[in-house]
Amino acid sequence: MNAYDTARGLHILAVIAWMAGLLFLPRLYAYDAEQNAKPEPLRGEMQALLRQWQTRLLRIILNPAMILAWGFGLWLIHLDVAARGVGFLAEPWMIAKLTGVVLLSGWHGFLAAQRRKIAAGASKYSGKFWRMTNEIPFLLAIVMVLSVTTEWTFR
Repeated sequence: MNAYDTARGLHILAVIAWMAGLLFLPRLYAYDAEQNAKPEPLRGEMQALLRQWQTRLLRIILNPAMILAWGFGLWLIHLDVAARGVGFLAEPWMIAKLTGVVLLSGWHGFLAAQRRKIAAGASKYSGKFWRMTNEIPFLLAIVMVLSVTTEWTFR
């Protein structure tokens, strides 16, 4: 096994963990938002538990997985630059992939900021909002994976 295969395998594993968290956290937010319609004794206990899960998911899975995905991705870019030259970074497929990474990272940041607002009871988003936006990471992943696996271009 060479360095490129190792970097690619580790990158894929980190992305899987990151995606799992990005797909699950909005669902926890939806459950949390829906607790507001319930009577206090039930709502308080369940919201406390959901907020604990939200925090743990971010700290234990999402944040480390994002850092590792970025790190292994940069390692892959370094190896590709050494093998292909820097020109591949300007290819349409790579621009699409990198744009997706930036958008996913922004979504991750938005979710992290919302966790703090939810914990403070200051979130303005409903369960419906969280369910509707839950698929954003998967849609971005479709574009990124197909871009990298096909290396499409306009030529």
